[in-house]
Amino acid sequence: MTLNQRKFHTDYWALRDVSFEARRGETFCVVGENGSGKSTLLQICAGVLEPTSGNISVNGRVSALLELGSGFNPEFSGRDNVYLNGAILGFSNKEMDRRFAEIEEFAEIGDFINQPVKTYSSGMVVRLAFSVAIHVDPEVLLVDEALAVGDVYFRQRCMRKVHELRGRGITILFVSHATGDIKALGDRAVWLDHGEVRAIGKADLIVMQYLAAMAEKDARYLATDTQLHPQHPYRVPEEIADHIPNIDHRFGDSRAEILGIAIHDAAGVKTQTLQPNTTIIVRISFRAKANLDHPIVGFMFRNHLGVDFAGTNTAREGHQLPAMAAGDFCTVDFHLDLPALYPSTFSFSPAIANGSLEHYAICDWIDNAVALHMDPSEGPIYGQFHFPCRVEVNARMGAGVPTL
Repeated sequence: MTLNQRKFHTDYWALRDVSFEARRGETFCVVGENGSGKSTLLQICAGVLEPTSGNISVNGRVSALLELGSGFNPEFSGRDNVYLNGAILGFSNKEMDRRFAEIEEFAEIGDFINQPVKTYSSGMVVRLAFSVAIHVDPEVLLVDEALAVGDVYFRQRCMRKVHELRGRGITILFVSHATGDIKALGDRAVWLDHGEVRAIGKADLIVMQYLAAMAEKDARYLATDTQLHPQHPYRVPEEIADHIPNIDHRFGDSRAEILGIAIHDAAGVKTQTLQPNTTIIVRISFRAKANLDHPIVGFMFRNHLGVDFAGTNTAREGHQLPAMAAGDFCTVDFHLDLPALYPSTFSFSPAIANGSLEHYAICDWIDNAVALHMDPSEGPIYGQFHFPCRVEVNARMGAGVPTL
């Protein structure tokens, strides 16, 4: 006899047909919008959730930094939670005794280590959770966006630690909305879209595909939400940059297009290298293919690792461009005072958008359109660049204490 089998719920698949392999020693990143299944994926990898179908295989000791405070008992002190997490991972109290001083030192939460975790701020919880995760000899480290709530100082320390773990050959699964971190850390990445794999491959390429899709989505939203204003003619500039040396990737809604980009020295002569402590002119020419009420043009300056080093645009510099009608041309010159950067190759990625600094649609973006090498400076570069600096000595050493 069959009883009533009517379903009173709707099945929801957080993930479907997701398949990937993260190699030993690889940093594998996961990108996607909120609700795309990123956290669910890491929870399955951590063993917190069981897949409804399919299987997962993880080889090695797993340490996970998942949702804020996950794995911590809020009633226990920070100290007790450190030992509890160690016990879950199979460490004895003696083994955790040897690790505790390093965990406490890295977390830097002071006397709160002996207070209940429920009294912690979100940043303090992250500090302790990350410190525990990296000091239990992980072979596989899972990080799920938790570092986003940390302060700048601690986040930088965490990122340096992640780089150190990479160098030691530890496998890292990294979920973040910070695409710059993914490009800097990731070897490969997977893009999840509504629980399914949209793309998988080299991290920098996946990030570009993801950002392009988000730009297109934002453009569709603005198209339904914004009423275009009457346009005004714009004169054709006397000089335009009409050459794009390189196109690694290009995206946008095509309402305008970049015609060219050129780098000039202070005298207006095209340059093939970047000289430290000089002025350069970044010239970008573009054409409107549709009416633009608030055009914005700018560029991103990247280092040889593909990390966004600096960038600016006309709106950021307080220069509002006039509205443009379809067919209008425009050339914008950015005059930059370059510091002494470490000798390497740097690229310029020009872009044209429509809107405001807060709400805009990308019309055309070209990745790494032109790359130039920074020549060595007269002295060594400590770090990434040398600050323009003036030194003053306020008192002679050995002259004794001045008499007031």
